[in-house]
Parts: sequence; C-alpha cells; structure tokens
Amino acid sequence: MMNLLLRGTCVGSLWLTLFLLATVVTLAAENDKPLIKTTHVYKTVGDVKVEADVYRPEGAEARPVVVWIHGGALIVGSRSQVPKQILELCTRERFVFVSLDYRLAPEVKLPEIAADLQDAFRWLHEQGPKLFGADTRRIVVTGGSAGGFLTMLSGAIVTPKPTALVAYWGYGDIDGEWTRSKSTNHGVPVPCDEALAGVGKKVLTNTDDPAEGKARGGYYRHLRQTGGWSLGVTGIDAEKEPGKLDRFCPVKQITRDYPPILMIHGTKDTDVPYFCSTDMARELTKHGVKHELLTLEGAEHGLRDGDPKKVAEANARALEFIKEQITK
Repeated sequence: MMNLLLRGTCVGSLWLTLFLLATVVTLAAENDKPLIKTTHVYKTVGDVKVEADVYRPEGAEARPVVVWIHGGALIVGSRSQVPKQILELCTRERFVFVSLDYRLAPEVKLPEIAADLQDAFRWLHEQGPKLFGADTRRIVVTGGSAGGFLTMLSGAIVTPKPTALVAYWGYGDIDGEWTRSKSTNHGVPVPCDEALAGVGKKVLTNTDDPAEGKARGGYYRHLRQTGGWSLGVTGIDAEKEPGKLDRFCPVKQITRDYPPILMIHGTKDTDVPYFCSTDMARELTKHGVKHELLTLEGAEHGLRDGDPKKVAEANARALEFIKEQITK
C-alpha cells in the first residue's frame, strides 16, 4: 500500500512538473508574439490628419501603456522611428505601445505642437480603453531629444498627469541662451535661401519622405548656426518678450506633483547641452520629485562615443524604470 501511495505521489508530482513546464513554455511563446499594429487619427486640423501608431497584444484585457515621442528638433522626425529596445520591452511585458506624430515646425509653432500633445493624451484617455485596451491609470511617457523635451513637457501640461517619464538627452527649457546662441557644432554653413527652400510649403506631421527630412535637416542646421532655433520653432522672441515661453519650459513648471522621471544624458553633447538635464535634476530635487539622472561621461548626442558597457547599462536601467513605474 505504501509503495502504491509513493508511486502515486511521484506520478502526481511528475504531472504537476510537466504542467508547470508547459505553462511556462506557453507563456514564453505568448510573450514572443509580435504586437498588433494599428494606426489611428487622434486629431484633424483642416485637411491635416495627426496620427498615432498603436502596438498592442491580442485580447481585450486592459494593459499599461508606454508612449513614445520622437525627436528631431521639433522640425523633422516620425512616429515610425520606434526604439527597438522599448518595443521589445512592451512585447515581452505585453504592454500597449503608442508612438505619436505631431505637427512640425516651422509651419506650426510650439504652442500648436503643445496643443497636439495635450490632444493626443486626451484621445488616449477617452478612446484608448475601448479602441485598444489601454489602462490609462498606468502611462509612462518617453522620448529622445525634442521628444525628451515633449516628454518633460507632458509632465507639466497633460491632464491627468502621466505615471512616470523617461527623457533621453532632452531639455527642460526652450528659451535658454543655448537655444539662441550661434553654434559651430552643426556642420558646414547652410545658406539662408537654401534653408528656407526646404520648408514652408505645407504642414507636415512626419518626414518619412527622405528628401523632406534632408531638406528640413538643413533648415535646422541653419537655425542653430545663426542662433535662430528658439524663435524659428516657437514664434516667440524670448529676449523681447521675457517670460512668455515659461509655460513651455518644463524646468520652470515643476511642482511637487510632477511625475517621477529618469533622464539619460552624455556630458559631451554638442546638440543639447548636458546642463539641460542637471538643471532639471536641481529643480526636481528642490520640489521633492523622485528622479534619476544617468550621466554618460564623454558621450555625445544620442550617447554616441559613450562607453558601450555604460550605454548598455543606462538603457537597461531605463527599461527597468519603465517596468517598475508602470507595474507598481
């Protein structure tokens, strides 16, 4: 009798082990499934449709959301420029991933771009739950460069506030001296007539057309070379109208309820100065806001020339931070 009981126990344990292994394999296979991509118009202005790409798991279950905002000096870029590591995180963790377009400068100016940002999140809260199972109580916003700036800005102007933010080499001001100074770090001088020829024809929400991206990139370099970037993208002369840009400068809008934020920046960034992130860190500390600043010594814009090991560690910490904040 005892032998039979032992044999039954062993068989039961074996079946339990096999069941658990099968469950693990099934979950692993489920987590390897690509997210389903759909495109949505979140706003229409005249004949201009402003769109978002949504990547979501199968099923109707409500899931946390990671929002990506592309960079490009507010002048170039596209929602199609999706960071591989963040999309992989969302695939693995079965989060909803949303990549936003917005109208680009100089045809529209920063106040209108900020309005697009607010409208995108309004649409996400109102339509996201029924359209693609968004759990809008848990939203992490992330972006690079100008997208990092808009990520920081979302923490100040979006209602309700995002759960957390991750800004890659972003900036908390758009009226600092660096935005109006003539730069010698932006290539061969671009003549004014050549720069202006690349813009002004129509309002764009992305530069998926390589020719448009190249032309507008020349316009950006011209603005930086001549010290006209802030005025060119905002339409506001901060020197003649001091304080008028304050509401668009996250560093000047931090309060105690600003979302937790992780920032990554290289010390040798010649496009967006490293002090843009240290200035944010100082203000966040002053207001008691949870934050992390990951500093990459010697790294250029986009962490170019940074120590590969340190870059990998910073990127891994950013993904860990997203997961921590979105699942807490």
